[in-house]
Amino acid sequence: MRLGFPQGLRPRLIIAFILVTALSSLLTATLTFRQARGTIVERAQDNAVRDLRQQVSSLAPNLPTKPSGDDLASFVRQLDRAGGPRRWRTAATLAGAPAVGAQDAATASLRRAMRDGSRAYVERSGSESPRLHIVMPVDHTTPQRDPDVVPELIVYAVVPLDGEQADVSALIAAAWAGAAPALLLAVVPALFAARQVLRPVRRLRVAAEKLTSGALETRSAVVGGDELAGLAVTFNTMAATLEKDAAELRRMEAHARRFVADVSHELRTPLAAMVAVTGVLDADAVSGDLPPDTAEALRLVSEETRKLAAMVEDLMEISRFDAGAATLASDDADLRTIVGKTLQLRGWEDSSQVACELPESDVRVRVDPRRFDVVLANLVGNGLRHGAPPVTVRAAVTGQALVVEVGDHGPGIPPDVLPYVFDRFHKADSARARSTGSGLGLAIALENVRLHDGSLTAANLPGGGALFTVTLPHARPDGGVS
Repeated sequence: MRLGFPQGLRPRLIIAFILVTALSSLLTATLTFRQARGTIVERAQDNAVRDLRQQVSSLAPNLPTKPSGDDLASFVRQLDRAGGPRRWRTAATLAGAPAVGAQDAATASLRRAMRDGSRAYVERSGSESPRLHIVMPVDHTTPQRDPDVVPELIVYAVVPLDGEQADVSALIAAAWAGAAPALLLAVVPALFAARQVLRPVRRLRVAAEKLTSGALETRSAVVGGDELAGLAVTFNTMAATLEKDAAELRRMEAHARRFVADVSHELRTPLAAMVAVTGVLDADAVSGDLPPDTAEALRLVSEETRKLAAMVEDLMEISRFDAGAATLASDDADLRTIVGKTLQLRGWEDSSQVACELPESDVRVRVDPRRFDVVLANLVGNGLRHGAPPVTVRAAVTGQALVVEVGDHGPGIPPDVLPYVFDRFHKADSARARSTGSGLGLAIALENVRLHDGSLTAANLPGGGALFTVTLPHARPDGGVS
């Protein structure tokens, strides 16, 4: 399982706060430890050198001018006994002679230091058992020696630092003991800081959710004068602008809908009269009582008048949907009967134009017959106008849904047009601005399907042609859902 950095702002703030606290504690403890350890070791070194010098100064005058090996061994034993609690071990040598005493005291680096002319040299060694290595030249012959003359007697000493190491270990333990509570206590201010930061963020989130749901009057409380307060002020300004723009858009949309409804209503009566008059004139044109040019002109006027009347009816229907005045009058009906009536009323019974694939047995469906007729008629008419016959109508009840498919054998819908096929006044070919359709048929079909709580989709068939699928919830005559 892959573990990532926490995504929430609260855990991020807490973790960042704890990390900063831990880093600060670690840095402080490290600096304190290094300073304290240096002080402890320096003090131990100075004390050891001072005590060794005192003991050497006290015992060296007792040596003969030309000490022998036994004299040096006795001298070393006296120095070791004088070390007391320091427990040093010493060695002594005459210039150019082997060392007498603790061989590990006379290290190679100390010997090199003496050869280079150093008069005192100290080194530290060991990590688990640290020790001090001291070399001290001794002039045991004259009280006032020449500083340019290298003395013959050299004293080496190795001093264990176990006590000092214990003090350093105690410092480390104290540092860890102080860091652990500091990290635990850091959680409290971290939670407090996260709460102070997240409270205005939470208010902004709640306000944004309300704004998204449509409550454009929502505003966020502005507390303080920090950056988050500035963000809340900006949010409130944005919300006020959105509310103003939305109100203006609603006002303009309402005016547009009212204008369309008013115009359609005003055109309906004169258009009805014009359709009636052109019908009478059509009869005269068919009878041959009028000159050919006049008859052709009358047929053209009659056709355009019927188109305009149909468009006005469609506009009035759309305006009812926009105003929320469209209602559903559902009734139980036989599926084969309502499909057959739709085709019969429009003269589409000929199977060369429309082919039906319906259930053999009677299937009762609960729909609004008038609106279902509008949906089916618009889909079939669209297939006949813009596709190619025969248009196939398939209907079946599948599970809890009534599915009606209307497909044609035309070229299909261009892919770039498919997402907009149900938009009002949208036509696939801008050159067909004078086509027989109003550009509202599919939009009206979609609105009627939605009124049934169903869905209407458009797609292209693999072998060519457009396919429209209507899916409506299917209710049994007893009121249940099948």
